[in-house]
Order: sequence, then C-alpha cells, then structure tokens
Amino acid sequence: MKRIQYHGYGGPETMKLEDFELKKPGSGEVAVKVKFAAINPIDWKVRNGALKMVTGKSFPRAMGSDFSGTVIAVGAGVTRFKVGDAVFGSAPIKGGGALGEAVIAPETFLAGKPDSVSFDDAACLGTPGVTAWNGIVDKAALKAGQRVFVNGCAGAVGQATVQLARVLGASVVGSCSADAMPTAHAQGVNPVFDYRRTDLSTFSDRFDVVYDTSATMPVAVGLALTRNGGVFLDINPTPVKFLRSVFNRRLKPVICTARAEIFDGLARAAGDGRLRLPVAEIVPLRDAIPLLTTLEKGRKIKGKALVAMPTAA
Repeated sequence: MKRIQYHGYGGPETMKLEDFELKKPGSGEVAVKVKFAAINPIDWKVRNGALKMVTGKSFPRAMGSDFSGTVIAVGAGVTRFKVGDAVFGSAPIKGGGALGEAVIAPETFLAGKPDSVSFDDAACLGTPGVTAWNGIVDKAALKAGQRVFVNGCAGAVGQATVQLARVLGASVVGSCSADAMPTAHAQGVNPVFDYRRTDLSTFSDRFDVVYDTSATMPVAVGLALTRNGGVFLDINPTPVKFLRSVFNRRLKPVICTARAEIFDGLARAAGDGRLRLPVAEIVPLRDAIPLLTTLEKGRKIKGKALVAMPTAA
C-alpha cells in the first residue's frame, strides 16, 4: 500500500508518496482501509516540526489526521467495532497516516459512519468537529438559550462550532469574509459581520461564549466581548496564554483532544442532518502532494479538501 510520508521535518519538499506495510493493530487499536482523507493545517504543522516534542524523532513519519473508511482488522480488547464496519475518525498526531490507503487508530478516535452520511462528508468531521466540541461543550458547557460569537464562522472549525451550538439550542453571531457571509447566514448565524470592515473592539454587545476559531482575535478583545461569567475560547494556545488562564478563568485555551464520546456525538449530529462541512475539492492520492503544497502556501478554497484513495476513486 501507499501513503504520504517524510523522512525528516521540513517543508513541502519533504513529502513523498511511498510504499509501506501496515502493522497489525495493537490492543485497543483498529486498522481501517481509508476511502477519503481530509486535509487540515495541523497536517503540515506536524510535518514542519511544530509539535516535535510530541511527535519525536522517529522517521519515516506518515501524514494525515482525518479519514473515513472500512474496518479491516481489530486489536485485542476492541469492543466498539468489527471488521467490515464503516467508520470515520482521526489518527493520533504522533502516528498520523490518514493520507494513505490504510491507517491505524485507537477505537476511541473513531465512530460508526451513519448510513445517511457519505464517506466523503464523514471524512471532514474529525478535527473540526472535535475542536468545536472541545470548546463549546468541554470548556464552555454551552447551554440552550445562551449566545455565542464565532470569529471565523465560515472556516471548518467555525462552521462546526456554529452547527453544534445550534444543536445545543444557542443563538450564534459571527464574523467571516464578505464572500462567505451567505454561507454563514444559511447555517443560522445572525447577524454576520465582515471581519475586514468590522472593528470588534468597538462592540458594545456581550456574549456568553466567544470562540476565536480563526486564531486572529487578540485576547483583550475576546475577553471584552464576554459578559460577566462568560468565557473566551482561544484556538491558538501558547504557554503565556495557559499561564494567563490560571489567573483569568474566562480565558480558556483549546487543544484538540479526541475521545469516543465526542465522535459518537458528531456521528449523531451528522446522521440527523445537523452537522455537515462542505467539500470544495477532491483529488486522487497520486495528486495529493501538489494540493497539500498549494494549501500550505495559502491558496483559499470554500470548503474542505479531500484525498480519495484508489478504492474510492
């Protein structure tokens, strides 16, 4: 089988489409024949070495986090899945491997794919959905009737946040680019502000939860937008922000942290038609490296970019 991997941290030039041999799944692990993999910025951040303290120095390293596919083997102790099950989920950062024909993932990083959700749509849900859930459910404990402001509401994490917030019964206000405003409106964001023309520091309105899903909002602005007792969710955590959050409980840095409960919740929402992220582009595995490279260099697309494995082409 083939997958995209690299033999040392660095830029796009380090990526290679190479043969590999899939290991047997260990205890609590599941082997999945991948149908689609979704591209996320974390994929190249890991390859660039931004998380090398977590990922280590062992090479070659496989790329890719989010995927959908079919279970082909299970390790000892696995109870949630069996061979032949249709699933979606994420590979751990340390292991990666979603951008390949097969991948190993913990069973707690997977959910059964609802019959009503296509494999391509399911592949989009992992990282954006988990990050949205970590913020509004785990950190903010969002409740029905509360108000949320989503900065970057048309991005993948932003759209997942909007949709999950509405599932929970909250109302959503947001900001995004002017050309994405119709998409945000269609998902129930009201009102929507053009981030290029809006100075959020001048807002007099206050919210129960402010989620900066685009990682562009200064902490001072985010905190100023929260009401007393509200929280500001920061998707770009740093050591300084973590230290600041110890003294200011309204500041909540968010790190994408997956678990079975979250994936099952995403599956329910998607299966009910209440969570879907748009797909902008699909390429076969042989063309994935050029696509990854252009996205890393800043090309913008209106939706998720997917890689189709040979069995799904």
